[in-house]
Amino acid sequence: MILCIGQILSDEQLKRVRAALDNGSFDDGRKTAGWHARLVKNNEQMQMADDAARALRAEVEKALTEHPVFQMAVRPAKMTPPMFSRYRDGMTYGNHVDDPVMGRGPGRLRTDISFTLFLDDPDSYEGGELVTETTAGEQRYKLPAGSAVVYPSSTLHRVEPVSQGQRRVAIGWIQSTIRDPAQREVLFDLDTARRQLFEREGKTAEFDLLTKSLANLQRFWAEI
Repeated sequence: MILCIGQILSDEQLKRVRAALDNGSFDDGRKTAGWHARLVKNNEQMQMADDAARALRAEVEKALTEHPVFQMAVRPAKMTPPMFSRYRDGMTYGNHVDDPVMGRGPGRLRTDISFTLFLDDPDSYEGGELVTETTAGEQRYKLPAGSAVVYPSSTLHRVEPVSQGQRRVAIGWIQSTIRDPAQREVLFDLDTARRQLFEREGKTAEFDLLTKSLANLQRFWAEI
C-alpha cells in the first residue's frame, strides 16, 4: 500500500522547520548511502549534532507519530529518527531500494515502510518528483508542503533531478508491528470503515463488532 497523508505539519510548524533548515549545516548525502547507492545518490543531508537540529527532528517525529492516519497506515514498532535531505540544482537520487535492516544495537530495525515528508511548496522548485516503480507502472509524487507519502521499503524508487529551486524533505523508515503489507492494508481499510461508521452513527453494535475484529486480527498478525 502506498498512501499520501496530508497536513502532517501545520503552516506554523513548516515555518519553523524551514527556518531551521535555512540555518543548518549540510553534508554530502553519499556519506549515509550503501556502496551501490553512492553511485546514484547526489543530495545533501542536514548535520544533526547540535541541539537545534535534534529539536527539529523531535518536532517532526512527534507530528508524524501522533497523526492518526500515519498510525493506522504504518502501525509502528520502531522508527528511525527523521533525516532531512536537500536537493538543489541538478541534484537527484537514481533508482535504488532501501536497506532491509538499519541501525545498531537496540535501535536496529527491519525497514518495512519508508516515508517522505515534503517541506517545500511544490511550485517553489522544478523537478524533484519521487518516483516509485510498481506493478501498475511508475507513480510520481510531488506533494504539498506538510504532506507525506508512505510506501513499502521494498519498492524500487528514485528522485528526479531538481532543475530549479530546492527540494527539502524529511525521510525515515519504520518497522511495523504488522510485517506483511497486505495485512497492513486490511487493517487500514477496516480501521477506516469503523471510524467512518462511528462518525456517522456513534458507538453502535456494528461498530463494536468491527472493533473486535480489528483487535483480533492484530492479535493474529502482530510481531512485538
